[in-house]
Amino acid sequence: MSVGIFDSGLGGLTVWAAVRRRLPDLPITYYADSANAPYGVRDADDIHTLTKQAVEAMWEGGCDLVVLACNTASAAALRRMQEAGVPQGKRVLGVFVPLIEALTERNWGDNSPPREVAVSQVALFATPATVASRAFQRELAFRAIGVDVEAQSCGGVVDAIEDGDMILADALVRSHVDALKRKMPRPQAAILGCTHYPLVQDSFQDALGPDVTVFSQADIVAESLAHYLERRPDIAGGGVSRMLTTGDPTRVSARATQFLRRPLQFEAA
Repeated sequence: MSVGIFDSGLGGLTVWAAVRRRLPDLPITYYADSANAPYGVRDADDIHTLTKQAVEAMWEGGCDLVVLACNTASAAALRRMQEAGVPQGKRVLGVFVPLIEALTERNWGDNSPPREVAVSQVALFATPATVASRAFQRELAFRAIGVDVEAQSCGGVVDAIEDGDMILADALVRSHVDALKRKMPRPQAAILGCTHYPLVQDSFQDALGPDVTVFSQADIVAESLAHYLERRPDIAGGGVSRMLTTGDPTRVSARATQFLRRPLQFEAA
């Protein structure tokens, strides 16, 4: 048995790396649906179908728990999958809730009524599909009151990062931050609502300015997963770590190695 980490492409590797640092002995299966990436420009039904197929393949491959390390999949597919019913002994979790718990200063699993929090002006940067879903605002409303969220759809950033063009990615980030600031001139906090964005976190911080607290998911999700597994020690037993892709393993391995600046070897899913 292993824990699965799923993404449409390489962005989830930021979560994978953080989980490996936090839980070095945990067997992890990373699954990249590279053949169908990016998800952020697809419609909700398409995202749900692709996510469901990938997660079911991971369950069949021995993963009892799958983390959707893809905000687009978490936004468009997670609730629908959970409401349809998950096989006995299997679980699927998203990456939104740990981030919102951190923003609203809640401990893991705190389901008390929504309350006022320290921030009232929050900028959300995410893919077009994640923004369209309004899933972040829905989850935030369960936990906080009086928070104004301004969402900025960041077209092109994921493609630039996946292509290794960090100069273009930086330019796009600055353009999207400028667009956000025209709608919300002085955000107190910014949510990087895509697992690719930690790789351009410095660009976001520079463009937003030093007074804006930037929340990025990787370490937050890793810590939340560690707490979850402490409460459910039956999930992560034996098993081996694997890197799987629906795309060309040689090409994905090269991109992933460039992406995280460490040797990574994928095999065909």
